[in-house]
Amino acid sequence: MEFKDYYQTLGVPRTANADEIKRAYRKLARRYHPDVSKEAHAEERFKEVQEAYEVLKDPEKRAAYDQLGPGHRAGQSFRPPPDWGRRYQPHDDLGADPGFSDFFSSLFGHGGPFAREADGTPHRFRSRGEDAHAEIEVSLEEAYKGTTRTLQLQQPELSDGQVAVKTRTLKVTVPAGVTDGQLIRLAGQGSALGDAPGDLYLQVRLLPNSQYTVDGRNVTLPLPVAPWEAALGASIPVPTLGGPVDLKIPAGSQSGQRLRLRGRGLPGDPAGDQYVVLRVVLPPASTPRARELYETMARDLAFDPRAGQGGR
Repeated sequence: MEFKDYYQTLGVPRTANADEIKRAYRKLARRYHPDVSKEAHAEERFKEVQEAYEVLKDPEKRAAYDQLGPGHRAGQSFRPPPDWGRRYQPHDDLGADPGFSDFFSSLFGHGGPFAREADGTPHRFRSRGEDAHAEIEVSLEEAYKGTTRTLQLQQPELSDGQVAVKTRTLKVTVPAGVTDGQLIRLAGQGSALGDAPGDLYLQVRLLPNSQYTVDGRNVTLPLPVAPWEAALGASIPVPTLGGPVDLKIPAGSQSGQRLRLRGRGLPGDPAGDQYVVLRVVLPPASTPRARELYETMARDLAFDPRAGQGGR
């Protein structure tokens, strides 16, 4: 099935008002009427003009057609969006096909949301406005505590048979515990082009954090520790999203070892965890005393970090 560009058929821009559409139709109808026209394929062109006018003269049909988007080109392969039947919920089909193209019939004709009643009158256009999508950026701290945002959205509205883009201001509550990529649904805040407005879906994007990396609701923090803290064990304060807590470093810990603070990640059901990755940091041998201590360790510990690698 081929896509029909009804604006191109009538030779009008997508911004044309009702009077401009009517004038264009009358001019083309006179030109291609099969009773008077001597042009080749006049009857076919006359039918195409009638079909385009059938849609664009009706504010509701035009609003629905416009929601297919201007990205489609005349003649390219087309099928109705998979959610067309959900968004434009038709009555049971009681009437005959208007006799236009398959494209028209699939959207507005026989079996479509503009099927005609038994007396020939069209069904009332029962539609649900298109869902809108936007992104919202929040910091990790805001995701932990929750926050509010004031957004300005540009959305299409139907006015005097034309679709106009208007700016709306909306205050949004971002709940505590949102994760990167999560959708926040705001019912009834989508497109108003229909009998009932669509929904607005906000996709959360977490901003990078200088301390933590995030995986779902879990967070990971690298933690520098001194060699003696790792070797002997220690209890040290560790930052978390909810404030510092004391973490017990087991004796004999190694650099790269992961320790878990249960429930200290992003809140939720269940809450995420915080993982602490130990990073042993060596003090510099920048003084005679420091060098003496390292020389004593080298002599007394007899420690070979490369043992078992077969280098000797």
